[in-house]
Amino acid sequence: MLLMPLKRVDPFVVRVDNSSGVVDVVPVYTGEGRVEQSVTRYFLSHYITVCERFNFATAESDYEECGAFHAAQRNQAWYAQWNPNNPASPLNVHKDGSTVRVQVEAVSFFQRASGVTDLAQVRYLKAERQGSGADERISHWIATIQYAYTPPSRDPRVRRWNPLGFKVIEMTPEPEAPVQAPPGNNG
Repeated sequence: MLLMPLKRVDPFVVRVDNSSGVVDVVPVYTGEGRVEQSVTRYFLSHYITVCERFNFATAESDYEECGAFHAAQRNQAWYAQWNPNNPASPLNVHKDGSTVRVQVEAVSFFQRASGVTDLAQVRYLKAERQGSGADERISHWIATIQYAYTPPSRDPRVRRWNPLGFKVIEMTPEPEAPVQAPPGNNG
């Protein structure tokens, strides 16, 4: 009989309980099973915070990290948005040294008529600062996001940011309209 070398190496983590000394192997998440809404809320909040902010010092890392959360079609749109040839690219818009800070205010989940829960809306504020001494200009935003959980990437760089295979399929950010008083109501 011919012995074949292993075709694949699967890493695993051995855990030892400090108080009891019990040893067990931590299972690897394979992309199957129910993920709690709190975990999805975390991923949505983290995604918006990292992908909507801008600071030139962290721009490259933020760009790569956001790519770890994108489905293929969204990744193409992300590349086009950040392409230096695009005048609206954050690299061009903020080349004056301005920064954008993001703070998530609320996350809401929606269930489709078919019963699928793959939609969420994230309300957040953007605080843009033109220079180091300038005041922040705050605007309120809402992003509608379609998401899914897929099998996690085998690439360790991607997996360190996205260990559960959370993917943003589509995202539509829009500024929230300011609340205005009805006409004739001055009060």
